[in-house]
Amino acid sequence: MTTPTLTAPAETIAPRPGSRAARLAQPRAVDALKDLAIDHGVCIRPIALRRTDLTTGKTELVDLPCGATLEARCPPCAKKARRLRQVQIREGWHRADEPHPGPQPATPRQRDLITARAHLEFDRAALELTPMDLADRAVELERIAVAIDAVEQEIAAEGLRGSIVPGRGLDGPADDDQPRRVRSTKRRQDVPDLPRQKVDPRTVGRTYTGSDGVEHRPSMWLTLTLDSYGPVHSIHQGRPCSCRRWHTTDDPLLGTPVDPARYDYRRAAWDAVHFPRLLDRYWQNLRRAVGWNVQYAGCVEPQRRLAPHAHFAIRGTIPRTTLELVAKATYHQVWWPPADQLRYPINRPPTWDAKAETWVDPDTSRPLPTWVEALDLIDDDPDAEPVHLVRFGAQVKAKGVDPGSGDVERTIGYITKYVTKSAADCHQVTSDPQRDHLDRLWHELRVTPCSERCSNWLLYGVQPKKAHGRLRPGHCKGRVHQKTTLGIGGRRVLVSRDWSGKTLADHRADAHAWVKALLGVTTDGEETEERPAVAWEMARYDDPDLLPLEHRLLRAVSQRIQRRAQLSAARQRAVNSSDPPEMSRQPTNPAESVRSLAA
Repeated sequence: MTTPTLTAPAETIAPRPGSRAARLAQPRAVDALKDLAIDHGVCIRPIALRRTDLTTGKTELVDLPCGATLEARCPPCAKKARRLRQVQIREGWHRADEPHPGPQPATPRQRDLITARAHLEFDRAALELTPMDLADRAVELERIAVAIDAVEQEIAAEGLRGSIVPGRGLDGPADDDQPRRVRSTKRRQDVPDLPRQKVDPRTVGRTYTGSDGVEHRPSMWLTLTLDSYGPVHSIHQGRPCSCRRWHTTDDPLLGTPVDPARYDYRRAAWDAVHFPRLLDRYWQNLRRAVGWNVQYAGCVEPQRRLAPHAHFAIRGTIPRTTLELVAKATYHQVWWPPADQLRYPINRPPTWDAKAETWVDPDTSRPLPTWVEALDLIDDDPDAEPVHLVRFGAQVKAKGVDPGSGDVERTIGYITKYVTKSAADCHQVTSDPQRDHLDRLWHELRVTPCSERCSNWLLYGVQPKKAHGRLRPGHCKGRVHQKTTLGIGGRRVLVSRDWSGKTLADHRADAHAWVKALLGVTTDGEETEERPAVAWEMARYDDPDLLPLEHRLLRAVSQRIQRRAQLSAARQRAVNSSDPPEMSRQPTNPAESVRSLAA
């Protein structure tokens, strides 16, 4: 028996100087410039806008950051977006006061305008009941309509929020759709009952006093996942995988089904599409169960098995048993036409009859049922069941977090870990089993209806709502059908309305105000000073005064270096002077977190 000879790996030989391989190994100047811009936080895809002063006619080009939230498009802008979300979560997590004190009462002027609007409404109603010539009535109604429009414009100018008569025009309701279908709100018998209390408007959690007399206001961190669709290769504590093997962290089988043929890809796709509605139902049930307006901020991310799950920061504390009970009792029913099996393949879908303006069967030319007709069949069937039911899985993780502890920043970083990545890039796909798993889920998402107007309904023999001839079955433009979203088509960052009391624009404004105060830039009189009238438009690529991107990046890098030097010098002066020391130190609590955005 001949012993095989082991050959040593070939040594890496440096390319010959001056050769093509040596030139290709040299760094590219363009890449080096973009890397330098990324290191200094400069947007590498700026948007060039032309600003024109309407008084003088002077024009200038202004570069604005692209504002991308994905790291694959623009790492500096995505990093800023992630940092902004972290500031928003930090400021609202352990608040000790209510973010919104409530609306102020109306002023006397506003009340007088509403009174005038009430008189006009009375005059219009009385005029419709008064017997008179139709032409004269039309003239009077038009006069009252003009007066109503003028009064409502004055009401809006006075600063009243909302509308006096929402959802109604002068000729009646503005929406011409069919009446909203109402279904029974009776709870399912296969879910536990939930306590229902009147929801108190408070959003701040309870305060606990320890044995030492110190008060604590803890909050919580919560993770919600979907149900299982079949065993997958995974790492368990103290026991092997379902395949009876012990996997390592770099195993290429992790996250893939043990038996792909028995994995329920259809239910996985439907659950992913309707996961946001399930989350909305969860918070509604939780608030009713605990009796106060629970506030949350979190992010939806895919697990390694590609099913979405959500991490949330909750203000205040709630018993873990209550969180688990609400998760078990929460569900979302989808009352759509039956969609168990495809009636038409993608390569032979129904056809559009331009003469009849309807979709028809490709073989018999018989019109497909409309959306209203399909829903009428469900309403007429007393034994009808929802086409799909979405529920949470058994795994619900909850943990208390004390303000000021190291868990705060660690948990915020964990919640926002993947906000700058697309859903498909959150977990690296490195093996053929993982690619096949992703492809199978995507092929199922391609034919899963995403809404009432989705073109995929034609594959199930039903015309979608407001159907037209431009629909392409199997090629809906909804985000849930894209391979990069994994069915997570809506917003991945979910923040309740009364979380921090501020929008993202407010948090940016706070950071700008802090920088101006540190640099000594006064803003007194800016709000009362009349601003010049300007017009904005996109710059054209062939404008003679638009410099190439490389020149603009070089200028932006230099400007960023100079501004950071000015900011560092101002912070050092604040430390050495008699100014308050908090102007120069790093953020350590929610009140100071705005300063981290200025870096």
